[in-house]
Formats: sequence, C-alpha cells, structure tokens
Amino acid sequence: MKKILFSSLLLTFSGLFAQSLRFDKDYTEIEPKVVEWRREIHQNPELSNREFKTAEKIAEHLKSLGIEIETGVAHTGVVGILKGKKKGKVIALRADIDALPVPERNDLPFKSNVTAEFRGETVPVMHACGHDTHIAILMGVAEILSKHTDKIKGTIKFIFQPAEEGPPPGEEGGASLMIKEGVLKNPDVEAIFGLHINSETPVGTIRYKPGGTMAAVQHFTINVKGKQSHGSQPWSGIDPILISAKIIDGLQTIISREAELTNEAAVITVGKITSGVRFNIIPESAEMIGTVRTLDYDMKEQIARRMQEMVPAIARAYGGDATFTIKDNTDITFNDPDLVDKMLPSLQKVAGKDKVELQKAVTGGEDFSYYQNEIPGFFFFLGGMAPGTTESFPHHTPDFMIDDSGLILGVKALTEMSLDYLEL
Repeated sequence: MKKILFSSLLLTFSGLFAQSLRFDKDYTEIEPKVVEWRREIHQNPELSNREFKTAEKIAEHLKSLGIEIETGVAHTGVVGILKGKKKGKVIALRADIDALPVPERNDLPFKSNVTAEFRGETVPVMHACGHDTHIAILMGVAEILSKHTDKIKGTIKFIFQPAEEGPPPGEEGGASLMIKEGVLKNPDVEAIFGLHINSETPVGTIRYKPGGTMAAVQHFTINVKGKQSHGSQPWSGIDPILISAKIIDGLQTIISREAELTNEAAVITVGKITSGVRFNIIPESAEMIGTVRTLDYDMKEQIARRMQEMVPAIARAYGGDATFTIKDNTDITFNDPDLVDKMLPSLQKVAGKDKVELQKAVTGGEDFSYYQNEIPGFFFFLGGMAPGTTESFPHHTPDFMIDDSGLILGVKALTEMSLDYLEL
C-alpha cells in the first residue's frame, strides 16, 4: 500500500511540472511591453535610496492591475500583494531597482545621460548591472498573474527593493531594511525567488547553483596617518602613500598565503585611494576603501581578523599610524537545496532541460542573501548575452549591455515557478 501511495505521489509531482506553459498568449503579448519598460527605466536611472520616479512608475503599474500596494518601504521600495482565489501558501518575488554611479559608453538610443549627487560629487548614473531588466520582468510577471488569480493557490508578494548596491554612507537601506520594516510578514512569506540578468550567459540560458552561490560582501576603510613634508625632502616626513602601497601589498598575502583557497574563493580589492593635493608635497594622510568577498564564514572571519592585525602593524613599521574598519554589505547568497530541487523542473520547463545549467559559485554579492537568512530562497541567473555572439559586456562598467530578447524567459520563469510552488 505504501509503495502504491508513493508511486501515486511521484506521478502527481512529476505531472505537475510536465505540463506546458500556462500563458503562451500572455507571454507573447507582454514581451514588447517589458522591453519598452526596461528601456524607459534604463534611460532614467536613479541611485540607491533615491529611486523616486522609478518607484512611482512601479506603483502606478501595480495599482492599474488592481494589486494592493505599499510604498515608501525602506525609503523608496514598493511592495505589491496579489491574492489568489484559492487559499494557500505565501511566496515573494523580488526585483532590485537602483542604478550605479557609472557613465554609459555606448550608442544605444535609450542610453542614460542622467547625473546625480553621490558622496558629495556630481556623477553620471547608469543601470550598469541590469536592475532595469529585473524591474521590467517583475512588472510583466505581475501583469500576467493579475489576470489569472483563479490559477493562484495562495498569495504572491512583489518586492521592488531599493539600494541593492548599498545605501549612501550614513543611511540604512536595501534588503536588510525591508526585512526590518516587515516585508516578509503580514502575510508571512514561506519562500522567495529572484533572478539576475547576466551579460556573460547566452540569451535563453538559465544558470543556478544549490547552496552558496554568491559571496558575502564587506566594505572596508583604511585611514593612514603620516607626516607632511616637501616632496624634495621625504626624509623629513612620513609618506602615507608609500605606507598605503605596502598595506595593499601586505593584504594580498592574506589571500595568496593564508586563505585556504582550495575550500572556497576569496578576494580583497582596494577600489579607491585618496591622498595629496600637489605633485611636490608628501601629504599628511591617505584613505583607502575596498571590498572583501568570501564564500565561507570561517574564511570571512579569518580574513577580517588578519586585516585588522596587519594594517596598523605595517603602518607602524614605516613610522606611521593606520586605522581599519570593516562593515558587512551582504551575506552569502545561499540557495536552499531542497527548494532548488523542487523548482528545477519549473526552470527546465520554461527554458528546456539543456538550457538550464549548473554553475560554480561567483564572488559577486547580492543582498538577496538577507531574505535567505530568514526564509528559503532560490536566486538564479538569466542569460543576457546576444544570440550568436560570444562578446559580453561586464557588469558595473560603462560598456555594460544586455540583449532585450532574454527578458521574456525571466517573465516565464518567475511566473511558472510561482504557480508551481503554490501547487506543491
């Protein structure tokens, strides 16, 4: 009897995902809208915690669909709640909405010429990581599902999250603030799904990894104090620029000689050095900022401890002083293995089994990880590289580009995953 029951359940489970896509006509009709939304949002990017117009566009769209909304979550976030006609579980779908202080270097008709203030400077602004595509995709998913509440067994939360790239200095923001403000409560979310466009993955392909898939991200600041002197008489001062160079060199030995890289990858990068005002003056101080990426929590702790020990010691060795501070930006993006197993058939259904690929972990980071600390989550990568080419345009660079033809697969994936999960 038990054997018969198990076989019956297995057939039911398998049949659930063997079905064809539910809304072929809807997918065809929504695709040009999604592309249009993406291009409009791309042309009008906004920085973290300043996504006012973006949020307004999202809110207007959700309202037009009859979806219950909440605005001003974590400053500029928008949350929509869509209740199905049948009772059931609660899931969330998340899209990040912020852009980056990066100049856009291409000839796209919808390129950004926007500028804004960042860290006291006027900077160019660009959707240089593809968050514009994430917004448009989730707007498309919301529109389709709002037409078919009779097919929804439960409730779907649409989370449009600001400040994934990190809030401005001195501000809170991003996923952690959304959680603090109760985005996963009332009603309580049981699972969350998200995606990220990837310029190095071919259009039509989805990539994923169970377990740790993206790195924990930390932001560090090092302040070096020396002694100012004339550039012609370095012996009369203490050079903070020289000390900074020695610190950078020393930090890399933590990675190359102390971190057990056969366990997981780790990275220390100094991204900015600020010091000096003239060619002939050895300055009094220097500041460095940078990032640490880890995929293992023990390694994360070890690297931070050794940086704390090494930075002031190196400065003292050259006659100066240095302080070191480090702050968490994201945790490890951890895909719940059981949830991945359950949803993999959904991805294979929309993309084709041969187009859903297992990948290695990456050292990029995502604050989607904070949701996964609270509830099971599945975060995967969507192909954005133009068909028929091997040329990619890296994220967070002026040349970043993706192909719009990849967006509809994201709409299909999140839509079908949502309905499939709610029927489990």
